[in-house]
Amino acid sequence: MKILLMCHFPLTGSGSGVYTLNIAHALAKLGHEVRIIVPENQPPEDYGAFGVHPVYFNSCTEEALGFNFPCFTTHPRSTQTFYDLSERELDAYEAAFRRAIEEEIRTFSPDVIHCGHAWLQPAYAADYDIPLVVTIHGTDLIGYEKIARGHDSSTFLFRDAAKRSLEEAAAIITISQENDALVRRLFPDEAPKCHLILNGYNSDVFYPDDVTRANVLAEHGIAGSFDHLVSFAGKFAHFKGIDVLLRGVAELQRARPERAGDTAFVLAGDGELFEDMNVLAAELGVANVHFVRNQPHDALRRLYSAADVSLLTSRKEPFGLVIIEAMACGAPVIGSNDGGAVDIITPEVGLLFESENAIDLAAKMDAVLDGNVTFDRAAVAAYARRRFSQDESIHHLVGIYEGAIG
Repeated sequence: MKILLMCHFPLTGSGSGVYTLNIAHALAKLGHEVRIIVPENQPPEDYGAFGVHPVYFNSCTEEALGFNFPCFTTHPRSTQTFYDLSERELDAYEAAFRRAIEEEIRTFSPDVIHCGHAWLQPAYAADYDIPLVVTIHGTDLIGYEKIARGHDSSTFLFRDAAKRSLEEAAAIITISQENDALVRRLFPDEAPKCHLILNGYNSDVFYPDDVTRANVLAEHGIAGSFDHLVSFAGKFAHFKGIDVLLRGVAELQRARPERAGDTAFVLAGDGELFEDMNVLAAELGVANVHFVRNQPHDALRRLYSAADVSLLTSRKEPFGLVIIEAMACGAPVIGSNDGGAVDIITPEVGLLFESENAIDLAAKMDAVLDGNVTFDRAAVAAYARRRFSQDESIHHLVGIYEGAIG
């Protein structure tokens, strides 16, 4: 089968990008032919097993669009939002992606097109009479509802595009129970097309690595001797709740002063709030909080493998792929009880804290660091592999493609 994947973001730096990348790897393993159309502001990696068709932004090449690729909130490599684009820029965006779709149809002849996010790209792809599959990632529906609450009329084209993409789709993939329920509520006529497939991770990349805490910290230039390591990975956007994380660390260090010296907190990621969160950390006076910016997957694997616990502090997380990746490396996790984490975290692999409650987060962290709550790291990794390995879920997705093709 020939599958053309499309994503509104590069293949690294966002959950939907990594989702697309993981699917491509898993499909290629099964012998399917895969091409991916993505926005880029730098040369993409050569993945070998499948091809990448970049649509360039930010004047990085002669043919690049003269603005950065747009996001719903932020991305480690762009703070441009869809809502900030001018009419001229939106026209240029559409023309560039239509050229890419038409070139792939001409040279690759896909059997099916699978787009991430019910947004602009699947609305374009719907015009080419090729079976369309759309994955709902959550930020698209947040955008859809946000527009309905009073954005000016020019942004209704996004809402119309989202609606049309689902109407024209042969199948709709949802990634969590909450995500699935929201799609069915907002688009009841499309509910029969919905298929719930929890996100998967790449087991070739994320697994328990044989590393030491000291070596991992040294990789990031962090000096000192620590008894514990707490990790976080994600983009620095408001909905990720990094301010809640920092306040949780402050509460922990206030209640247990020894935690200021014996625990390193390593925050990997980037985005529009990166500097703001550094300022907040200074204002709170937290000790040993280290901001290491965006990291490649192999560095994240080592970080998770050395961490006592990994955090997901989002205010509203549609899924939470990073905590699956952390668990795959053996790290237990603490996630907020609002969003996709409730579908993932069981008492055997982690804890849930009350969303936005820094005091509760501090208590949950201390319970793990103090050994009052313990986890079998091998069992945590086995749970992730059994439930969330992309190699397991890809067969369900292939069946949906086959059904869409007919």
